[in-house]
Amino acid sequence: MIMRELSVVGIGVESRSGKPLVLLKEPTINKVLIIWIDSADANAIVRALQELEMPRPMTHDLMLNVIEDLNYNVRHVEINDTVDGDYRAAINLECQKLSDDKSGETIIRTIDARPSDAIALAVKARVPIYASLEIITENAVPIELEKSEDDDEFKDFIKDVKASDFFLPGQQEGDD
Repeated sequence: MIMRELSVVGIGVESRSGKPLVLLKEPTINKVLIIWIDSADANAIVRALQELEMPRPMTHDLMLNVIEDLNYNVRHVEINDTVDGDYRAAINLECQKLSDDKSGETIIRTIDARPSDAIALAVKARVPIYASLEIITENAVPIELEKSEDDDEFKDFIKDVKASDFFLPGQQEGDD
């Protein structure tokens, strides 16, 4: 599966429902992947992006503390599937298992997660967020309209247009 790294470019609110969403962008295309999240995860992501420390561990802080206390590191998170329109994610962990001779093998664990939790954890742990190329291709939306040559021509045309340049049917210039 081909994976692309994404970055969180913002947290927004869907205008009709008022539900929070996270915007993820792959740097080589002008599209964003939009994932609806809940308010608690939106707050956690914003706090992590702003590097705000809370007096007591919040849920994602606790999750990261437990992972690290068990001698694992968060390697990265993946948005890797959709099921019935819902995204699926995974948290990828690694641990060095030392043997008696101090050499070790790397243990890799993949934990199923909600995308919002995975993203919040990735931002908190400062690790990459990946999505499959298929997910991006099928679900990302343009973030701006493409500019065409007609846009410049239209702008040139309207910059000098006045309301008095237009007439109603049957109206002549100078009629009120």
